[in-house]
Amino acid sequence: MAVRLGTRSSGDDLEIQHEINVTPFIDVILVLLIIFMVAAPLATVDIGVNLPASTAPEQPRPDKPVFVTVKSDGGIAIGETIVPREGLAGALDGATNSHKDETIFIRGDKALSYGDLMEVMNVLRDAGYLKLALVGLETPGTKP
Repeated sequence: MAVRLGTRSSGDDLEIQHEINVTPFIDVILVLLIIFMVAAPLATVDIGVNLPASTAPEQPRPDKPVFVTVKSDGGIAIGETIVPREGLAGALDGATNSHKDETIFIRGDKALSYGDLMEVMNVLRDAGYLKLALVGLETPGTKP
């Protein structure tokens, strides 16, 4: 507030200022800029993902699909038959009648490490089976 000492020359002793003080506005903008600069890299950090659940729509399956199941202890089964890792390619040839273009459905336990699952997929790739599909659980409410 402006105070004028001296004699009054007219009835309007206080003058109206037509300027806006932008210093607090700039301070707020700079603080927000710093907050976003610090928070943006934190928003891109990898978060834990529960991979076995999926919201993808159900895909059509063949009449007799071939399932390769990898258990949490590393055991492998084709259908209901447990096979050793070394005999996986031969057992899969028997289950598919050596049709290498058939889709193989892989079911991996939730507790299985990603590296163990990739080792099984590499064995299947080396055996010539290139069409692989990962099987997951449907989350509730995914069907249209």
